[in-house]
Amino acid sequence: MIRLKNDIQIEGIRKSCKLLAQLFEELKVQIKPGMSTWDVDRIAEEFILDNKGIPAFKNYGGFPGSVCTSVNDTVIHGIPTKKEILKEGDVFGCDIGINLDGYYSDRAYTFPIGSISEEASLLLERTEEALMRGISAAVYGNRIKDIGKAVTSYIEPFGYGIVDSFCGHGVGLDVHEEPQVPNNYPSRGMNPRLKHGMVLAIEPMINLGSPDVDVLDDDWTVKPVDRSLSAHFEHTIVILKDRTEILTTL
Repeated sequence: MIRLKNDIQIEGIRKSCKLLAQLFEELKVQIKPGMSTWDVDRIAEEFILDNKGIPAFKNYGGFPGSVCTSVNDTVIHGIPTKKEILKEGDVFGCDIGINLDGYYSDRAYTFPIGSISEEASLLLERTEEALMRGISAAVYGNRIKDIGKAVTSYIEPFGYGIVDSFCGHGVGLDVHEEPQVPNNYPSRGMNPRLKHGMVLAIEPMINLGSPDVDVLDDDWTVKPVDRSLSAHFEHTIVILKDRTEILTTL
């Protein structure tokens, strides 16, 4: 069931999302070569707790970290560890959620670590643009699959792989809610109309190569089958009758 949010709930979700946007601004300053993914997880968790929030992903389904840390050929759900050290030229996806007073936010951003290759830079730039194209299609009266159609029509000419095994989702009163929001088109499943009060996490995951993925033996880490470079960008948005608002930005 899709839960439409009322004005009070939207304001609570908005506050959670603004806190998450502040965290990403902090990470943009702090993340650098030589840090471990565990270091990043510590920075994020301390920020969330210091601001009276709860890391939404920690222990969710047994996930051990506060941040999904996905380096280079990891699509999503990488586990933070002291052994994985960020180095110059890496691309580093951070997916983070905050529970603030029972209201949930969700955002992902793929950081360039130092100077990266032109190929990697274009992948990041185009994946972030695909997110914005998807958001531009997420307007009152359209349908869920219009989002994936916008992502696909933009990304397909580049020959990249659009991950279709995972997708965006409703969010706000829980970490994951209905509806599912596919990034690809055409796609299976329901195609509800976008209504006032729908809060969605839109999150294209784009691979330099194959769209197909493997889940590793840890039951979390997702990688392209060809181990190609991957990028992931996400915003939480709310559908209103007169506009669509990106909540996870300052």
